Amino acid sequence: MDDDISLDGRTFVGVENSDSGDVGSDTRFRYEQDGNRVYANYAGDGIVDGHLVGTFDGERLDIRYAQLTEDGETATGHSVGRVERLEDGRLRIEDEWEWESKPGSGVSVLEEIHD
Repeated sequence: MDDDISLDGRTFVGVENSDSGDVGSDTRFRYEQDGNRVYANYAGDGIVDGHLVGTFDGERLDIRYAQLTEDGETATGHSVGRVERLEDGRLRIEDEWEWESKPGSGVSVLEEIHD
């Protein structure tokens, strides 16, 4: 486990996602971290307002998310993922997720960007 990894103040974009997911390359996630608690706001690719909350132990993420889409649909879900440091120092999140409010599950990959 890499105890030096913190998500606080970092921005991520979607680079891969399963077909039943809503996150894409224009979805931006802005993370905050306080101890092992993590929070993020996200939007883009048809999502107008998304929020996630969960825990991060330096390697493993366990989060719940809720979002509102442009067409007025609300959706909620749960994901468990891992965070790794890329060779260039940026972070990468690989999540296994499942909708709780509608059918669908999959895997998504987010990578850190520098605004």
